[in-house]
Amino acid sequence: MAVIVDKPWFYDMKKVWEGYPIQSTVPSQYWYYMIELSFYWSLLFSIASDVKRKDFKEQIIHHVATIILISFSWFANYIRAGTLIMALHDSSDYLLESAKMFNYAGWKNTCNNIFIVFAIVFIITRLVILPFWILHCTVVYPLELYPAFFGYYFFNSMMGVLQALHIFWAYLILRMAHKFITGKQVEDERSDREETESSEGEEPAAGGGAKSRPLANGHPILNNHHRKND
Repeated sequence: MAVIVDKPWFYDMKKVWEGYPIQSTVPSQYWYYMIELSFYWSLLFSIASDVKRKDFKEQIIHHVATIILISFSWFANYIRAGTLIMALHDSSDYLLESAKMFNYAGWKNTCNNIFIVFAIVFIITRLVILPFWILHCTVVYPLELYPAFFGYYFFNSMMGVLQALHIFWAYLILRMAHKFITGKQVEDERSDREETESSEGEEPAAGGGAKSRPLANGHPILNNHHRKND
């Protein structure tokens, strides 16, 4: 937000293309791009050693598409649009990571509440703002200024791939939210049965009696009674 909140195109998206392709870049935009690109490269390398989930292939596609989009938007000087897109995605990601941390810490209620907020923000940003504002900005507005070229089609095609992945993940998130609202035990919809059984089988080696406790990504969820006894 510090990078884009003071920029005029944050409030008027037609200014994203004002003066294109000759647009200056400020240091904050440069560093935002470098940090974001490094982050997604790290995810792409680390996912091979992470727990394999149902959406493993979708995760690979998402990381590769994101890296291509960030790199291409930098070379094509789509930097104004790129910072808006990155900020939009980051607006919900930190909530998901926060929910994971509270889950591992055993703060179940806090985790569930943050997850609901994350689900709301995800739906609004990825299924409303992205297609009806951001994609409209990258698909419609450029044609008012210059003829379509290869970069225009390539960039928006990759944005379409991301949007399809957002719809897929929104479906999983809504399923988890429905379980939470109806009082059912909330589990990661991406987990396989084999993964859960494997995790449960490994727990006794970590500590006696752990298998009888509910698990989250292979870690026992501590309830208030257990935490008090500790």
